[in-house]
Amino acid sequence: MRIVQRYCYHIQSHLFLKHISLHTPHSTLLENSTLLTPHSSIKSFLLRPSSFLEKILPLKQKTMRHDKLERELDMMLLLAGSRGYRVEDICERLGISRRNCYYYLEFFRDCGFIVNKSDGRYSIDRESPFFKRLTERVSFTETELIVLRRLLDKVDDMDAVVARLREKLSAHIDYQILNDSHTDDQRALIISQLHEAILYKQMVVLKNYSSPHGRTRRDRLVEPFLLMDNNNEVRCYEPASGMNKTFKVARIGQVERLLDNWQHESEHREMFTDIFMFSGEKRLPVELRMGTLSHHLMTEEYPLSRPLFRQEDDKHWLLSMDVCAYRGIGRFVLGLYDDIEVLGSPDFIDYLKEKIHSFIEQK
Repeated sequence: MRIVQRYCYHIQSHLFLKHISLHTPHSTLLENSTLLTPHSSIKSFLLRPSSFLEKILPLKQKTMRHDKLERELDMMLLLAGSRGYRVEDICERLGISRRNCYYYLEFFRDCGFIVNKSDGRYSIDRESPFFKRLTERVSFTETELIVLRRLLDKVDDMDAVVARLREKLSAHIDYQILNDSHTDDQRALIISQLHEAILYKQMVVLKNYSSPHGRTRRDRLVEPFLLMDNNNEVRCYEPASGMNKTFKVARIGQVERLLDNWQHESEHREMFTDIFMFSGEKRLPVELRMGTLSHHLMTEEYPLSRPLFRQEDDKHWLLSMDVCAYRGIGRFVLGLYDDIEVLGSPDFIDYLKEKIHSFIEQK
């Protein structure tokens, strides 16, 4: 009888160990080797299997939950990328079924993620509240980074830790606005706030902005969209006047960033300066065919024109560019009219005719 009982124990324990090895990760078995040895543990399982399984099953359930969470995180990272994926692509990449894929997508929506679908491709919008909260908690704003950099600039240059911190900060933001050693902390803060407002398309109030003559100071509600002249000026749209204006950074007392986004982006106009140093919002196209003399004189007097030329043959060059006013290029063409041919640009041709006619009348 005892021999038969031992044999039964042997058979059942063998089957149990085989079942465990097939369904329980090897690491779990190693971590919980006391559950399988010594022989008394197996005997206790054969006599009271329910008490033994109560120790094993929670480990298995825990592993299953971890696997599920890992797939959810992998899917979140996949869909938060720069492109969308079809359901079949998601299933293939993550090794999940279509049913689970749709389940996860619905789960993301329920959790507040913005799940987009376009042409059968799914993606998670990076503007989802979760990502915003995550970014706010684990990263610095550009203004905060710049303040940190300014503080580090005051520390001993020989400190290796400080040098590494500067390196890391420089990798996250363009610190060109801080390169000028004459830039004080207040001006650097103003520039960084303007830069960040431009980046996030936010309206700001230029506090205590002094007029060009310095007689009055008042707040100006604007939409900043371009830093100019080595960050000494900022180009803004002013809703009150309905005009694009250039403000001097040195005249700004403080910058107050608002939560309101731009309302007039279509009205924004950059200030353009042509090679003749005329500035304006309008761009006037000009196309010319120049001979050897006019080409050489143009490139010598205005070096910025060199990349705008295209050689047509051994004696002619084609020039295509934009100007803010016809006065600069007009003076050049009228002075070398016999070596220059105006191509197209009917408004420019009318301008030249008017100038010639006015000159004849004066004589």
